[in-house]
Amino acid sequence: MAGRIHDATLYLLALVWCLFGLIYLFGRRGAAPQTTNTARSARSRAGIALQLLGYGIAFVVERPPDAPIVPMSGTANGLLLAAASLAGLASIALCHLAARTLGRQWSMAARVVAGHELIERGPFSLVRNPIYLAMFGLVVHAGLVLSTWEAAVAAMAVFLSGTWIRIHEEEQILRRQFGAAFDDYARRVPAFFPALRSRTPS
Repeated sequence: MAGRIHDATLYLLALVWCLFGLIYLFGRRGAAPQTTNTARSARSRAGIALQLLGYGIAFVVERPPDAPIVPMSGTANGLLLAAASLAGLASIALCHLAARTLGRQWSMAARVVAGHELIERGPFSLVRNPIYLAMFGLVVHAGLVLSTWEAAVAAMAVFLSGTWIRIHEEEQILRRQFGAAFDDYARRVPAFFPALRSRTPS
């Protein structure tokens, strides 16, 4: 039974990453061309590199097959793997919805394109960076399914450090572009983790 659960979670992990690749591929095809850029940050690429390193740690530093990430019963491990798989699927759904909402404004590196809109609808009404939140869900998913606990924690920490760089660079550009409108948006909507309580207008 444990072996079948482990195999099922590995297949689901592979499916999640295939879907993530498709979102990236079609998002890239639908994005505005580089010639329409009006602002761009090269430093955000350092954040991308750290995020990729976080993924690499989660996938490369593996624990023995069928072993739980920390000592626990088989039932508890099965429930943890199921929760991790649900987190992975939810992350893919969030990533897809956010990419569709961005449309032609989607980009890997921080930039502003001609006719750029400050998007506050859909998942962007919950957090300012829903794609990064979804990507963090993927590193959590991989870490819980594959890694030792030390590697999983390291992967998340490295990923979050890269995410902080990317958020900082992108929001600097958006603040210069949209000024007070972005400041108002930032006051109302958290950057990365959804607020546990709704914010009341000041």
